[in-house]
Amino acid sequence: MRSVTPDGCDTVPAMAAPSAGHTPGTDDDRVLRALATTGYGHFTTMLVTDGRVRGLDLHLDRLARDSRALFGTVPDRDAVCGRIRAVAPGDGAVVVRVSVADPALGLATIGAPADPRIAVTARPAPQAAPPPLRVRTVGHQRYLPEVKSVGLFPTMHLRRLASRDGFDDVLLTDGRGTVLEGSTWNVGFVAGNRVVWAAGPVLAGVTRTLLRDALREPPVELPGVDDREETVRTADLPRFEAAFATNATGIRPIAAIDDTPFPRTHPVLTALTHLYESLPTTPIPA
Repeated sequence: MRSVTPDGCDTVPAMAAPSAGHTPGTDDDRVLRALATTGYGHFTTMLVTDGRVRGLDLHLDRLARDSRALFGTVPDRDAVCGRIRAVAPGDGAVVVRVSVADPALGLATIGAPADPRIAVTARPAPQAAPPPLRVRTVGHQRYLPEVKSVGLFPTMHLRRLASRDGFDDVLLTDGRGTVLEGSTWNVGFVAGNRVVWAAGPVLAGVTRTLLRDALREPPVELPGVDDREETVRTADLPRFEAAFATNATGIRPIAAIDDTPFPRTHPVLTALTHLYESLPTTPIPA
């Protein structure tokens, strides 16, 4: 059953009601096949620990915003939460991905009215903090960077090439030396007691948003630390004291960008990590 939101967008169920012949996973399979054939869709990824999520509302808002942009519909939040809860254990940590696509849209029907569905998958969360990143800058701007789209081929190809040359990942620039974002992460820098986020056409990640909100009223362990967005050019990199990446699993130091090294530890990075870990989590509603 469809309903309409105040802004005129349809609300669609996250999953069709079971019918004769329906088996668990059928809708997920149809969505994943659609993503494989058209690549038209979006997703969000979250760390679920003991059935709780940091920034759950931000993830749900992202799904609604991106669905509205790509399909003109918004998914039912309660149904999405139910699907997340079904794959996330009550204890332990998993990384959950919610993908959205319309299995009925094909290459010849991409302009048809949309009726998207979701696929929810889970994988084990990292057991230990990963080592600091060594990244290579590459000139590339994502299409519709404000949307967390499933169109990862360009960045994954660039990451693969960098990996084969001994790097861990890539840091995207606009081709004229302005730093934008990582392949699947936001980038930040430390200058004194200031956290600097690269400004530009990028995806505002959930972890970055949570940290920025928290830094507006810093706790005792971050006295005098503020943050701001500013244009960062590759020529500016040596002036920074540290660099880091943020994504769904938290904060990861950057050890080097091209030939510019950064310390693997820094008091501000340590404080940011503690701040992130202290942020409240939200139980996935029943």
